[in-house]
Amino acid sequence: AAEGGSARPCPWGCREYLEVEQILDGRYRLQRMPGGGVALPVLAEKLTERHVRALQSGPQALPCSQAQIQDPVPSKAAAVRTPAQQLRRALRRLVVASGESWTPELERDVPRSWQRHGDLVLLGEESLRAAPWQRLGPALWETVASALGARRVAQGGRVSPGGTRSPRVALLLGQDGWVQHVDNGVRYTFDVTKCMFSPGNITEKLRVASLPCAGEVLVDLYAGIGYFTLPYLVHAAAAFAHACEWNGHAVEALRRSLALNGVQDRCRIHHGDNRQLQLRDVADRVNLGLIPSSEEGWPVACRVLRKDTGGVLHIHHNVEALPARRQPAASRDEPRLPQKASSDGQEDGEREHESLKDTEPCDKGMQAARVRPEWQTWAEAAARRVRALLEELHGRPWRTSILHIEAVKSYAPHVHHIVLDLECRPTLP
Repeated sequence: AAEGGSARPCPWGCREYLEVEQILDGRYRLQRMPGGGVALPVLAEKLTERHVRALQSGPQALPCSQAQIQDPVPSKAAAVRTPAQQLRRALRRLVVASGESWTPELERDVPRSWQRHGDLVLLGEESLRAAPWQRLGPALWETVASALGARRVAQGGRVSPGGTRSPRVALLLGQDGWVQHVDNGVRYTFDVTKCMFSPGNITEKLRVASLPCAGEVLVDLYAGIGYFTLPYLVHAAAAFAHACEWNGHAVEALRRSLALNGVQDRCRIHHGDNRQLQLRDVADRVNLGLIPSSEEGWPVACRVLRKDTGGVLHIHHNVEALPARRQPAASRDEPRLPQKASSDGQEDGEREHESLKDTEPCDKGMQAARVRPEWQTWAEAAARRVRALLEELHGRPWRTSILHIEAVKSYAPHVHHIVLDLECRPTLP
């Protein structure tokens, strides 16, 4: 620090000079020194004898010298740290206090993001894996919790192989993994060590909550912990919901969440494989929220849909959309018909033309420019497939109309999670 003498206890001229020379260290405050002097924080690597002489002989004419301060006071701006910065600082102190060295490996291993569920933080599985962390024992997780203002810490998150989609999560600090999470006024409760929570679906949950479902019966074929079942009941005013789920841990979480939101009397949980579901002819609306594909549930959706009036299917799917290839210049102005496929996957122009009579194109109220060609192609194929299933099931013509295609999120490079809103109605004689 450069120290001004007691003749001028507030050397503002010195400060302005240091700022102009880009030597003042903004991370720290000015500090009063014993004897009445003032210490100005400077960047030691930039301060030269020339600067000291300029301070002593310039207009400010102050006696100056260099001094080392062991515990400089952080400036107000520096004192405001992000949670990630606070965590890094706390972990560095812990490592040094334990006799270890703070290394670039440990620096890279500090988590920079996490999920928070109430008083529990869920860390990613790739952080805090270096050997020195393991030697710190419980103190490591207590430090993480303290730095982030939590009481419990868990780590992991990758989904185990198998149909139940259970996460591999370890509880590192705390007695149990049950948490509460609030989205758009809907309260979810679940055990983070048994059930996964997908924050990336928030836009679709908000959209579902705004749908006009008053008086309708919903069938949610892949309910999970109630991602979509609950918004349908709490905000969209569905009269009743049938929630299908085969993961017992998710069923318990859904049961608790229904009670938390006071809608348990308007929902029946069907625990088991939805392909064995005995429901028929009950649904005004069916949610098929399974990715990468819910196609295995389409026959079930057709069976539960009201056979006399039909309804709407919300079909989730991951669609690959590769970067468009530039067309040869000679063919750019030539009109080109899109390549289609019949329901059995073979190209058949005559059959395709006949099929599209009862499959209305997108869109009613949607900006077509936002819909990628690959999404539209998949949606039209899905509409044809569902129509064929309905006609086979009921023995009469049906009409399928693409109401909307919603992009939920990018699931992987060039792969998008989309939702197709498909209206299905029996054709009147």
